[in-house]
Amino acid sequence: MATILVPYHQDEQLPESSFPLPHDRKLTPGLEGDDRFARLRSLYRAVADEIAGQVRAGETPTIVSGDCLIASGVVAGVQRAGIDPVVIWLDAHGDVHTPETSTSGYLGGMALRFLLDGELGTNPMPQRDATLVDARDLDPAEEDFLATAEIRRGTVTGVPLPEGPVVLHVDVDVIDPSEVPGLLFPAPGGPSTSTVADAVRRVRSTGHVVALHIACPWEPGVGNEIRARLLAEIAG
Repeated sequence: MATILVPYHQDEQLPESSFPLPHDRKLTPGLEGDDRFARLRSLYRAVADEIAGQVRAGETPTIVSGDCLIASGVVAGVQRAGIDPVVIWLDAHGDVHTPETSTSGYLGGMALRFLLDGELGTNPMPQRDATLVDARDLDPAEEDFLATAEIRRGTVTGVPLPEGPVVLHVDVDVIDPSEVPGLLFPAPGGPSTSTVADAVRRVRSTGHVVALHIACPWEPGVGNEIRARLLAEIAG
């Protein structure tokens, strides 16, 4: 199983030291375009190319990145390999904002919505094919959207097990911030690292995981010894 590092937060390349997990490959493509969305799309195309090749070769890659937006490239790559996956999304936040509903304009808060709508290179995904797990820090607009959406909801201890191919996404901020130093958007009241790692193992034990994406939206260079243990436990 290959581990691929994509050391970006949005279109900003981060130091490799921010991701203390051994990896087989690092993707740092030259980003093209005059605006942020063009640059992001060029990054996700490179990620999709890599993931498609890995999946076609029978690999189940683990992708480690600096934000949740990279999931669009991961899912697009799986789709290019001829697989239509569902997504299980472990995150303290909903990530279902749009540019119109977001009060901060932070693109990471739109990552799941972009994925469902096919905004960044993926084929649009039916809402019922997404399961949002342990999203406990939601803005009113996200609450309103989720109240009528077909997105499934779950808890870390009760993650529904997939019956078909799945991209498993884990934002490390799903873990209680007392165990994760330097989170950009800490959300108290989360599960422990071991509880999240157990959930990841349960889903992977089904044999249906085609890619695991671990998003690390945290400050560079803070508590790397703790982070190394955390990433090793989640990545297995």
